[in-house]
Amino acid sequence: MSRFQYTNRNLELLEPYEWKRSRTVLRGESGSNVADLPDRPSDLNQRDGRAIRKGNEIAKLYADNKVDVLIYAVEKSLDSYKFNLLQNKQLFINQLKTNNMATRTIDEGSMDEGSGMNFPEYVAILSGNTDLLEKAKLEKKIASLESERQAFNRSKSSAIYKYEDMTRSIDGNNEMIARITKDLTAFNDKVQADKDGNKLNPVKLENLDSTDPKVIGDKLNQLANNARTNGEYFKVGELYGFRILVKTEESQKEGSLFRDNRFFIEGESGIKYSYNNGHIATDPLLASKNFINALEKIPNLIEKYQSDNQKMEKDIPILKEVINSVFRKEPELRELKSQLDSLSRQINLSLENKDKAGIGQQPQPHSQPQVVDEQKPGAAKAPDVQALKTPDTPTNIRSGQAMSIKEIADANPGRIFIAKPDTGAKEAEPEHGREIQPKRTTGFKL
Repeated sequence: MSRFQYTNRNLELLEPYEWKRSRTVLRGESGSNVADLPDRPSDLNQRDGRAIRKGNEIAKLYADNKVDVLIYAVEKSLDSYKFNLLQNKQLFINQLKTNNMATRTIDEGSMDEGSGMNFPEYVAILSGNTDLLEKAKLEKKIASLESERQAFNRSKSSAIYKYEDMTRSIDGNNEMIARITKDLTAFNDKVQADKDGNKLNPVKLENLDSTDPKVIGDKLNQLANNARTNGEYFKVGELYGFRILVKTEESQKEGSLFRDNRFFIEGESGIKYSYNNGHIATDPLLASKNFINALEKIPNLIEKYQSDNQKMEKDIPILKEVINSVFRKEPELRELKSQLDSLSRQINLSLENKDKAGIGQQPQPHSQPQVVDEQKPGAAKAPDVQALKTPDTPTNIRSGQAMSIKEIADANPGRIFIAKPDTGAKEAEPEHGREIQPKRTTGFKL
């Protein structure tokens, strides 16, 4: 078995060879015919060689652009342990790369031309028992189905939340439509128009008797610059029975305090309408038309709420269908769980049988037969001189204490022999009349 050697790429080791006529350095490499398993998972992948790289014209022309990569392993040998060790290393590397240090589990991977066999499959095949691999496959399928069920439950919970939110929004919009419609009806009943059909703008401001639009506009600009309501709505006038309100809003920007006065017009329903986001134009004529323009936007608000309701009502049936649906793969999930329980019981039973078989193979102490002396009738019975004793026959049960080589040899008669090393000294000639003992083999015989 050849040992695997890493490639030395440390440039510092090449310094003694600088300015030499020949700078070739022999370095140990791993070829495709190496029989031993490497210590790094990446080295096993690199052993595929140049055949799998681009430019393999032979495979492209005569082998359907495919290359067979064969890895030989001995069944029921230490190769299973080595592959298992490589598997744990590769899993730990993947955990570091993905920042996922979860509990290590067996992943059976995939079987295709892209990935090929993975380390757990090697372990299962070499060990001769694929129950653990089948169990891992079932656990992966169950985990996948449970993940799908969790996603289904999350989507169902989200659908329930959206359905309840949309229902409340539709009810709120319907209430707003009813209140706005009431204000629109009141406005249409009180509005006045000139001969050309243009709506009149009879704005009345408090503490101002003039109806001139320019004077009203100047007054509104003064209020916009000087009003301070401390965040409260303050009535400053009236139009067709709708109250004209002003509100001072304060805000801070870069440590400075800013005050902004906004104007609204409120109807009987309590809804406040605004135009130009409540800001008054600097032009007096445009400023005086701010509130009539806000009232003319009422029909657009009704259409907006109605359009929102129509969009949400289209989604209501879909949400109801999601809420009333059930997870279709639930029977398959129950069947897989049943198979997993059965396989787990089978594995546990096989382990228990192996434990019992191991205990049953331990040699039992041989009891010596008890010798009974025949006595003549009438003679006194002699006391038992020989009591039952536990024989000194060694067993395979370890006591946890250290044993010497002689004790090990005595515990395995006929299997282990102890002999002296051959020092080259000439043995003494046997005495006359004494048999020559045969030589014993030097070393251990297993």
